[in-house]
Amino acid sequence: MAEETPWQQSLRYANRANPYPFYEELRKTPVARQPDGSYVVSTYREIVALLHDNRVSSDPTLLPAPTPAEGEPITETIISLEPNIITQDPPEHDRDRRMMTPHFVGLPHAPHMISDLEPEIRRLTADLLDNMQGKTRIDVVDDFAFPLPVTIICEVLGVPLEDLPRFHGWIEAALDALDFGPEAASEEIQSRRAGGRRAVEEFEQYTGELLDRYARQPGPGMLSALVHEDGQEGRTSKNVLVSNALLLIFAGHETTVNLIAHSVLSLLRHPDALEKLRRRPELIVPGVEELLRLESSVQLWHTRSAREEIEIAGTTIPKGAQIFLAYGSANRDPERFAKPDELDLERPDNQHVGFSQGIHYCFGAPLARLEVQVAVGEFVRRVENPRLVEDPPPYRHNQIFRGPRHVLVDIDGIRD
Repeated sequence: MAEETPWQQSLRYANRANPYPFYEELRKTPVARQPDGSYVVSTYREIVALLHDNRVSSDPTLLPAPTPAEGEPITETIISLEPNIITQDPPEHDRDRRMMTPHFVGLPHAPHMISDLEPEIRRLTADLLDNMQGKTRIDVVDDFAFPLPVTIICEVLGVPLEDLPRFHGWIEAALDALDFGPEAASEEIQSRRAGGRRAVEEFEQYTGELLDRYARQPGPGMLSALVHEDGQEGRTSKNVLVSNALLLIFAGHETTVNLIAHSVLSLLRHPDALEKLRRRPELIVPGVEELLRLESSVQLWHTRSAREEIEIAGTTIPKGAQIFLAYGSANRDPERFAKPDELDLERPDNQHVGFSQGIHYCFGAPLARLEVQVAVGEFVRRVENPRLVEDPPPYRHNQIFRGPRHVLVDIDGIRD
């Protein structure tokens, strides 16, 4: 068997807790062709250039068919969905993002829409920490990082909270079904992929029924508003609404769950930074940017391809080739960030790509920032003497939304 490339090694589940040594090796070839004909871009300058290059498409239907190694079955790398704003090119992308922005971000007519959520975010954060009273061991993921953003995204979208247990299972099944590495052809991953497809189908059906309900009887939240929206381009199709709703539910909480969990994990690994943040709570704003740079919630993106031949970093990416953007590697590129493996809460000029850049800059970034600033800031202030039980903790399978499955922490108590 051929020796695995650094990229293939970084994608193995055994290396999920620490892919960074493989990224370091990968950056020696900023644009690296892989055995399947795809190209991995791992350095900051090159990734930023491609994020602003209109020769790069985000449409997964333009990707070449996968080419398996000899003797291996062809494996799908994408769970099929209708187009949404993260997998569209202009002008469709611009139209749908323009349609959604007033109802999710508030701009331009309600610029305080996100900041107006802060009291609710603080109330939920306080309730979650209050519920830890009397405990000596907590799971940062299950007890804290998951409940906050999923509750907020449901309230923003208008998804009934009582349905949360149903779609939480669908999300977990769908995310565990994605694999781009050398283990993708295994029976286990093939079984997960089948389960992931079923989960997405059930989630699509649920979301479609919810939209039908709002079409008959308007209710609170973004989904109801979009059902009744008559924009300049006309009413949006139900399929597009379903796909974008799924995107916001998936990405709208998964990335924030991982960022909260990783932020606590990183601070407990760096006690000097934890104590500094406790003394100077105002550092939570730049601190969240640094925590996101250090442990990117979205490690890679996979639906990009070359519309035409692209010359970059001494390499020619041929027309039609799939392009993987390795955000997690770019955010630790020493050519861009001094001492990139260190946690510096006051890092200057911290223009990371944790929320991407260009026209696909993260739609939910303002909400995620606010949630994590409040959650991590209050965790640091109120949790007494937190100590990691297991390091590294167990990780989820997903390679895109990389995050711990659990973060067990022993504590001495919860301050008022």
